[in-house]
Amino acid sequence: MLLTVEQHRAKHPEIRADFTIDQHWDRYTTEDHNRWRTLYRRMEKILPGRACDEFLTGMKNLEIGAERIPNFEELSERLYKLTRWRVVAVPSLVPDDTFFEHLANRRFPAGYFIRKPEQMDYIEEPDVFHDVFGHVPMLAHPVFADYMEAYGKGGLRAEDFGMLPNLARLYWYTVEFGLIEKPEGLRIYGSGIASSAAESVYSVENPSPNRIHFDLERVMRTKYRIDDFQESYFVLGSFDELFQETYQDFAPVYAKLKSGPTYEPGQIVPGDRVHHRGTRTYKAGSHATA
Repeated sequence: MLLTVEQHRAKHPEIRADFTIDQHWDRYTTEDHNRWRTLYRRMEKILPGRACDEFLTGMKNLEIGAERIPNFEELSERLYKLTRWRVVAVPSLVPDDTFFEHLANRRFPAGYFIRKPEQMDYIEEPDVFHDVFGHVPMLAHPVFADYMEAYGKGGLRAEDFGMLPNLARLYWYTVEFGLIEKPEGLRIYGSGIASSAAESVYSVENPSPNRIHFDLERVMRTKYRIDDFQESYFVLGSFDELFQETYQDFAPVYAKLKSGPTYEPGQIVPGDRVHHRGTRTYKAGSHATA
């Protein structure tokens, strides 16, 4: 449940109008850092060969290490030098307009808290591990960083069109659960996958989910699941493709979305380019391969 600034103030008296708070890095306990280390070490073994090189390079260049929860001020200094982004602490999920405003100004709002021991495999509300380990490495990639800024600006406009649910699908299927096609096979870049030990393997190796080549309108028409692994993933050919497809005036797209179908998460429709586990694809409704 989203809380107002006033409701957060009892626990965080320093909370600002934009929902940012001080991280208070010195208040993390040894147990907090140990949980970060456990989560980090687990993903460190799983992601090589499954995550894209851009994600792994971001981890390295930003010095997001295993031994402690990152200090947002130090992390922001390194990130700003690369792409002019910063990481700001928030107490929990923030309202849509606040979230978009932060992204539009190249600020990534990250939950400051670390999950509890019983939440090591799944947490409903994003914590510091999901937000920093999962999201921040890709913000070190210039094209993806520009996409995130453009998404924030687009979100501010989408509110006027009443199309936030459709725009949320774009975020879900790219930033959270996106895959990208590389010469060596499909690779992870989405934070919801990259911060999950089980879904990191499932998304690129399990034969059951659909892996559909990215198409903006198709993505915006497709519902998603929040209670289980994804039934469908959308696959980019490159991050340049993502930026080019989405850095546009969405008004004509929104006009088209006012009518026509809405697709279920696991649905394949005519015209879909469906990826196999490697880089080969086929077009739904035909026998052609590419």
